[in-house]
Amino acid sequence: MNDRVTTPWGACELTRFPEDPRDRLRAWDASDSYLLRHLAASDTPLDGAVVVLGDRWGALTTALAAHRATRTVPAGGTLTQITDSFLSHQAARANLARNGVEEDAVRLLTTQDKPPSRIDVLLVRVPKSLALLEDQLHRLAPGVHEGTVVVGTGMVKEIHTSTLKLFERILGPTRTSLAEQKARLIFCTPEPGRDRGADPWPYRYRLPDGIGPLSGRAVTNHAGVFCADRLDIGTRFFLRHLPVTRGGSRIVDLGCGNGVVGLAAALADPGAEVVFVDESYQAVASARATYRDNAGGTAEFRVGDGLSGVPDASVDLVLNNPPFHSHQATTDATAWRMFTGARRALRPGGELWVIGNRHLGYHMKLRRLFGNSELVASDAKFVVLKAVKR
Repeated sequence: MNDRVTTPWGACELTRFPEDPRDRLRAWDASDSYLLRHLAASDTPLDGAVVVLGDRWGALTTALAAHRATRTVPAGGTLTQITDSFLSHQAARANLARNGVEEDAVRLLTTQDKPPSRIDVLLVRVPKSLALLEDQLHRLAPGVHEGTVVVGTGMVKEIHTSTLKLFERILGPTRTSLAEQKARLIFCTPEPGRDRGADPWPYRYRLPDGIGPLSGRAVTNHAGVFCADRLDIGTRFFLRHLPVTRGGSRIVDLGCGNGVVGLAAALADPGAEVVFVDESYQAVASARATYRDNAGGTAEFRVGDGLSGVPDASVDLVLNNPPFHSHQATTDATAWRMFTGARRALRPGGELWVIGNRHLGYHMKLRRLFGNSELVASDAKFVVLKAVKR
């Protein structure tokens, strides 16, 4: 859905990525608008080294880049967006172009990249994951100085006491604003050199016994990856019901997270070629480290929008545990894109295996798309489904 956000410096046309005319979710919310109003009203200097962390669909980045394009930016003045999301990067690129801003006006970095060495203004869109916020504040702290303006933003339901304590512990004294349109700002006064402790991420643990070839193996989780401190019950159930493949199969762990499902497939079939795919840079880094520590041979690791970029009819098996949230919104759009991409990428006779909560009704989507859906296993909460490309 194309929509327009009005900023103190003009209006911007925005959309989510990938653009879908049926999608009624906006590419910005009240917390984005609140932050932009505050920056203008407080006359925050925006011509220096500005970092935007966690901008979801490029709303903040686009508005600030468009504003800076009308001004003379001094030498050393940079605008940097840092995100864990491939889709957020693509949305920012599309929205910059939509609003006539050159892409090179913004440095697009991932949460795995080396952060800027100097930050004059740090703007933080509070993420859903407290762990990701903790890790990124640790990584950015060395670039923050006494004069750095630090402002966070989020909806009231996204900002908790634990959120404020992180800012306080890692950067400096922190307070919040009054709420406006169910959004709130976070103000932090940096105190460089304070003892902020060590960054606990990435986190490593050993898998439990009783799960086949993965029993007791080490797993690496970078901050923000789902269920980072233990094996979640859905994946545990999926691992007990994975298909058996023969050497030479090309297998995709779609939405791989820390990669344990793809790793299980690789260990069970050493001759298989396994591809790990996720839109999260943190997830793919986790999967790469987990695979490196546990498996021989090579695998492919891709950050991207599902199976886009994977050739048609090139895959024998897709293993998928699709998310049903996009940030705070509940939606089946991601699952539908994953299923559609799997059908395109699978060879005739290839199979898509899906685990999901029983109530999500994935069997109906698979029947609609593949013409078939078979229940492989179920318990009180989860189902494992198989669809075959005819």
